[in-house]
Amino acid sequence: MSSATLTAGAAFSTVLPLVNLPFSLFLALRYLKPKRTFVSVITVLSVLGVALGIACLIVVIAVMTGFDRELRSRIIGFEPHLTVSVGGTLNDWEPLQQRIEKEYPGVAAAPFVMGPVLLQFEGEFISATMRGVQPNGELKLVDLKSFIKVGRYELDSEKCIMGRALAGVLGVNVGDKIQLHGPGNLKKVVNELQRMEKEDPAAKSLKQIKEMVRPEEVEVVGLFETGRYEYDSNFVVVQLAVAQAMYDFEDSVHGLALRTPNADTADKFKPQLAAALGPEFHVTSWVDNNRERLDAVAHERVLMMFVLMMIIVVAAFSISNTLITVIVQKKREIGLLKALGAPSSRLVGIFLGQGFIVGVLGNVVGLLLGWGVLSWRNEMRNWLIHAFNVDIFNATIYSLNGIPSAIAAQDVVLICAVSMGICLLAAYIPARFAAKLDPVKALREE
Repeated sequence: MSSATLTAGAAFSTVLPLVNLPFSLFLALRYLKPKRTFVSVITVLSVLGVALGIACLIVVIAVMTGFDRELRSRIIGFEPHLTVSVGGTLNDWEPLQQRIEKEYPGVAAAPFVMGPVLLQFEGEFISATMRGVQPNGELKLVDLKSFIKVGRYELDSEKCIMGRALAGVLGVNVGDKIQLHGPGNLKKVVNELQRMEKEDPAAKSLKQIKEMVRPEEVEVVGLFETGRYEYDSNFVVVQLAVAQAMYDFEDSVHGLALRTPNADTADKFKPQLAAALGPEFHVTSWVDNNRERLDAVAHERVLMMFVLMMIIVVAAFSISNTLITVIVQKKREIGLLKALGAPSSRLVGIFLGQGFIVGVLGNVVGLLLGWGVLSWRNEMRNWLIHAFNVDIFNATIYSLNGIPSAIAAQDVVLICAVSMGICLLAAYIPARFAAKLDPVKALREE
């Protein structure tokens, strides 16, 4: 046996007992130890690649999760959990309201009239959505008082509240009076004109027709801000009687709005309520009304995770390159270990250990980097807006004033576990190649 072989055997028998780490992990650390070589540079790049991939995944998934939760909370904060309607006007709604609240304890119900109106202020017109509610009944469903930023919550036949963004477009302030033009007035005019055309063209004067289109004048006593731009820029809330007059409903309503004990289970409660009420009633949930938005967020979240996972896959190729280079450089040592009786599984463990160490370091650095970016996300957004004059996460598009964030433990565990799996798989392929090396050929080539 050569002196080199004896020296390696002596080192093998002397060092191993002194090391508390498993032999495979010990050698993996030795091979990864920086020595100002090209291999060390590739190792550092591999760790950084894994870290950047994990950081990007953590940031994007946390933002998408936060956006989903924020969207849900703001929808639930302003919209009822369920609505009951009949496809047209609901005439005898009071017995139905009493029945629902009696048969389902914990469920609150209130009538509503909701639809498009035309707002007029100082000669300016703008379309909006009117929501007619019972002042006290609506508070059982939605805490509108908590959304009032200017003024107060007060609804009667001469008062209304409206979204702050909508008021800004019209130039309306608290105390101003606006005119509401509803479809009920237009319906009267059309019907009367048709009658005049058929029966008696002189039956009505222009003055009388003008009386039909006289708008409802109400005072703006409060401006609300829900945090969702779609609501704040579109809704005006009036008393139920005012909305009924605007739509010429007399005592009818569009339906009943319901609030359940748990918004997350409202969609599951919907079939039970629909079966109990009968086929003539239509029951819809807040999920149904916003399904496109919620599905879009969920699908985009999955897509972004898949796309960003490619960064870790690219880093995995760097790990494989590193290990292949190490195998070529350490072919003599690998041959000596096999000649001394080291099993193939031990050699595989050495290179799997390298992949494991790179994966762990990448996970730790990536988690810290992702946490830092999430902590300073809005400050970074403001800097980018001022530096490049680009409005990132525009409020009019996303209906949010800042970048939301929510870190879910299961997402972090999934990202780290998949990343570790990719790193170990990248290490396993060259490890199997090293385990199959013929020690005789390895020493002869050396």
